[in-house]
Order: sequence, then C-alpha cells, then structure tokens
Amino acid sequence: MERLYPETEVWETCTPYFETRNIHFYINKCDFHAVEFFNRFHPDPQDPESGEKTGSAKEEDDGMFRFEKRMK
Repeated sequence: MERLYPETEVWETCTPYFETRNIHFYINKCDFHAVEFFNRFHPDPQDPESGEKTGSAKEEDDGMFRFEKRMK
C-alpha cells in the first residue's frame, strides 16, 4: 500500500483494545505508533457516541487504539 501511495506523509488506523494480535502487528511489524486510546472517558471526537454507556461493564472498559505511521 505504501508503494502505491508514496506521497502519503502519515498513515493512520485504529483497532479495538481486545485485538492484541492487531496491536502487535501494527506496532512490531508495520512500525506504527500508538498515539491515542479512545474509551468512555476519552471518546473519539469523530464518533461522539463512542463515549456513551452502551451495555456491559466489559464493553464500556474496552476501547480503541489509534495508530500513526509517519513516512520519512
């Protein structure tokens, strides 16, 4: 993907907290950095409903990591 879009300066992606394999992949294999963690106390500004209580306590404690990769 990076070769197809060499003009891209910053790549961004998100993955749920419970997807530990994704977190490992983005950080250790793709050189992304975790830059933010969205949860009910720190909702995603692009998704205001993400901060609302919606179900079990476990779901409320789960969050979403935002990753960035800056190209050189």
